[in-house]
Amino acid sequence: MDERPQRFGDFVAVQRHGAVAELRLDRPRAMNAVSTELARALTAACGELGADPGVRVVVITSTHPRAFCVGADLKERNAFTDRDLLRQRPVTRAAYTAVLDLPVPALAAVHGYALGGGFEIALSCDLIVADPSAVVGLPEVSVGVIPGGGGTQLLPRRVGAARAAELIFTARRLPAVEAHALGLVDVLTEEGEDTAEALALAARIAENSPVGLRAAKRALRLGQGLDLRAALEVEDAAWRAVAFSGDRVEGVAAFNEKRSPNWPGE
Repeated sequence: MDERPQRFGDFVAVQRHGAVAELRLDRPRAMNAVSTELARALTAACGELGADPGVRVVVITSTHPRAFCVGADLKERNAFTDRDLLRQRPVTRAAYTAVLDLPVPALAAVHGYALGGGFEIALSCDLIVADPSAVVGLPEVSVGVIPGGGGTQLLPRRVGAARAAELIFTARRLPAVEAHALGLVDVLTEEGEDTAEALALAARIAENSPVGLRAAKRALRLGQGLDLRAALEVEDAAWRAVAFSGDRVEGVAAFNEKRSPNWPGE
């Protein structure tokens, strides 16, 4: 049976499903707009989940029926002085970094609006699962700023520099079908099935070695942007880190004994 949700402040909750942790953005009155408080809660939740050896996959979901996250809380920022904005910057930046730095596979389950910082939360995950209601985009230049949660760096890694430039410069919003065709969404589900599909995919991923999953993610992330020779050295280091692990011993034994592995997670 699943445990009761764990609260991180008022706006983030974590529900455990065995080795899968569902991190819920839970600020429905503001469509999960990223306020200072929500950013702090997101950082704390990701930090705890990343340090928990029992967590093999994280899925970020939303409790709002029409939005994943609409981005920065512009109502909060409207009252900010320049000094307030500078004070908030490390807080919000830490939240996006916390998602990006999760050491286990991370999935975003997206429906409705995922704009600006909301889309950057999804981009910080390894896979994006969305239903047909999803609308994604980085509209920051339309309000006088630029994507500041990793968007200018994460978007071109998905779709290339020219396509990312077009999307950022025009502040264009993309419907789910177009986003999927461009590679901004990895899995397109039936209406209303984004969370269920993401959790099911996470459960399949979680059947695999926790040591292997963490090492594979590390190799994938650290190898990005390197030339091939350097990236292969990253891969070799990750391989060496798991080759003599308890998980490797158990995985080989289970294969030969034709049974499911019982991962020690060492």
